[in-house]
Amino acid sequence: MAVGLACGIGYPAFAALFAVIITAVLMLYDKVGLFSSKRDSLHKILKITVPESLDYTGVFDDLFEEYTSEVELTGIKTTNLGSLNKLTYDIVLKKPQVEKNLIDDLRIRNGNLEISVSHPMGESAL
Repeated sequence: MAVGLACGIGYPAFAALFAVIITAVLMLYDKVGLFSSKRDSLHKILKITVPESLDYTGVFDDLFEEYTSEVELTGIKTTNLGSLNKLTYDIVLKKPQVEKNLIDDLRIRNGNLEISVSHPMGESAL
């Protein structure tokens, strides 16, 4: 906004200098990691497909307690003409190394149906 105002009132050199300074500061912040936290890199969206016959209430609680520090069920959707449920969880892993172990243990419980883990929208993938 300041660059646009400076250009508008006839100071393009000042606008260019200001743009270079702000860009350098933002690049430094990004490099140093001042705006990111360890929690953000461990924050994931987990989607689990389960058969409709499986009572999903509490079935994964012990696994979540072992592998995650935070978990919240954010969505439930029926698929495949109602024969499957797709559960969406917002989770924070305890350590990045436990992701594969969590998926392997979840596959045992959900009958080896689809499981996906992704970064939340708005975060860049590493």
